[in-house]
Amino acid sequence: MATLISIPILGLLLILQTAIISRITLINGTADLVLLAIIAWSLRKRVQTAWQWSVVGILLVVLVSEVPFYVPLIGYLAAVGISLLLRQRVWQVPILAMFIATFVSTLLIHTLTVTALRVSGVPILLIESLNSITLPSVILNLILAIPMYALMGELANLIYPEELTI
Repeated sequence: MATLISIPILGLLLILQTAIISRITLINGTADLVLLAIIAWSLRKRVQTAWQWSVVGILLVVLVSEVPFYVPLIGYLAAVGISLLLRQRVWQVPILAMFIATFVSTLLIHTLTVTALRVSGVPILLIESLNSITLPSVILNLILAIPMYALMGELANLIYPEELTI
């Protein structure tokens, strides 16, 4: 059930991201709601479908994005791996894990995107892309990380309710 519910949720987030959030920019950087949702979902203790959510997110992003398919593939799978690793290591401060995973994953995805574009022949200056796209995107993602963590926490509590002990 948790995997099936990922399709409409991540689809809705992708629609919001492409239609509304992409218009709210900081310099030239935009937030990645699908990435934030996957990270926040992966950090929840009872969640067992983190990898499936990342595959759904990858498929949806590949359908609407112009970047090569391997950028979201590597980036989102790495984001889930980082999140699951942090879930095991930084278990007492989950919001810190959300910030760390968001920061590292955003940098990784933007690095992969710039590298893929440079390899395909697009003339992009590294410093300019870092200053005007990557760092503002990191800031926007970090700002939206807290509400996304709370929303995914509520969803995880609905799908995976805690068992009552007597």
